[in-house]
Amino acid sequence: MEKVAFILKTTAHPTRIAIVQLLAATDSLSVTDISDKLNVEQSLLSHHLSGMKLKGILSSHREGKNIFYALKMREVIDVIQCLAGCTFL
Repeated sequence: MEKVAFILKTTAHPTRIAIVQLLAATDSLSVTDISDKLNVEQSLLSHHLSGMKLKGILSSHREGKNIFYALKMREVIDVIQCLAGCTFL
């Protein structure tokens, strides 16, 4: 239950949930790609990405000037899918 609580606390924002869902469908995406797909400003997006990386939810690597993010903690997908299937939401 502690891990579930950690995941819920770390992803408790619509933008963060959207990031997780987007990265669950691909290996990795650049900040620019994520920003374009979610229609979120890069500065705000970078704040969310760095926080989730710091908590171990995401990983990143640099290719030239671009930083690519990937989902590191795959259990996050299960928690979000479980909540999405709740009938009271």
